[in-house]
Amino acid sequence: MFVDEAVIHVKAGDGGAGCISFRREKYVPKGGPDGGDGGDGGSIIFVADTNKNTLLDFAGRHHWTAKRGMGGMGKKMAGLSGDNLYIHVPPGTLIYDAEHQNLLADLDAAEKSVIVAQGGKGGRGNWHFKSASNQAPRYAEPGTEGQERKLRLELKLIADVGLVGMPNAGKSTLLRAISDARPKVADYPFTTLDPQLGIVELTGERRIVVADIPGLIEGAQFGAGLGHAFLRHIERTRVIVHMLDMYPSDGSDPAKNYRTIRKELESFSPTLAAKPEIIAANKMDLATDDVALKKLRRSLKRKDILAISGASHRGLDELLDLLWGFVRDARAEAGK
Repeated sequence: MFVDEAVIHVKAGDGGAGCISFRREKYVPKGGPDGGDGGDGGSIIFVADTNKNTLLDFAGRHHWTAKRGMGGMGKKMAGLSGDNLYIHVPPGTLIYDAEHQNLLADLDAAEKSVIVAQGGKGGRGNWHFKSASNQAPRYAEPGTEGQERKLRLELKLIADVGLVGMPNAGKSTLLRAISDARPKVADYPFTTLDPQLGIVELTGERRIVVADIPGLIEGAQFGAGLGHAFLRHIERTRVIVHMLDMYPSDGSDPAKNYRTIRKELESFSPTLAAKPEIIAANKMDLATDDVALKKLRRSLKRKDILAISGASHRGLDELLDLLWGFVRDARAEAGK
């Protein structure tokens, strides 16, 4: 089950109360105050964990509470601090304050962490308040409350390449052909219901992460088909591969299908639509000539459209080399 949104309530631990105590020992008639400090409450800490890939852990658990600090004791003994609560989420998780809708953290790298709710401070025991004018203080601090807040979690997958296109354009077949991912492949629309990630291992140390999202149709921005909410999972990508079925079973025009998807991308996010794009004319294993490909290039006024086939692996080496060039340059630019 793929879960990419959740709303939860978090409560950090309260600080323990300081202790009011007086030293009572034989032969020490005037021992004075010796109440210990309360322990600090545990904090709520989110950690990006590569072993997680969805927000499923939050589907049935909406309240997360850290341990409170223990109260102080006599003989100036401090109470134990409450343990921090570490919440593990997939890399790419965005954490928002649900009440104010402001972004608190973007865990966009593995092992990145953030404290979202600070534990309360333990109260001071009465020995801290002893003075020349108050030799026996009967007061200790109660400890402060731990931070409490409502959070909205949103997952955006981290990938180098995003595959977009109409349903049955062959995105899942391509992902299976170039990686070890095994998304479902069938001859009916919307076979892919959830985003899929695949890792493409090239020669040497070259590696590309590819995201396949459910197919789009006209009107996705208004909820048609599966909508376009899944598009956020390719907002972080460096390049988009626009897959076109050159011989769609419904007899539609590949060029018109291209423009339809571009319109949906632009309505969702101009930033996403402005990303570098490679157009891949898929299912060319069905072609007996290059008439359809020439027509597409002429209609879109693009000579750089690649002819590929995910089923027969035609043109995939050229596609991967081109993708690696985009990814390598983007990584180098980001590292400056």
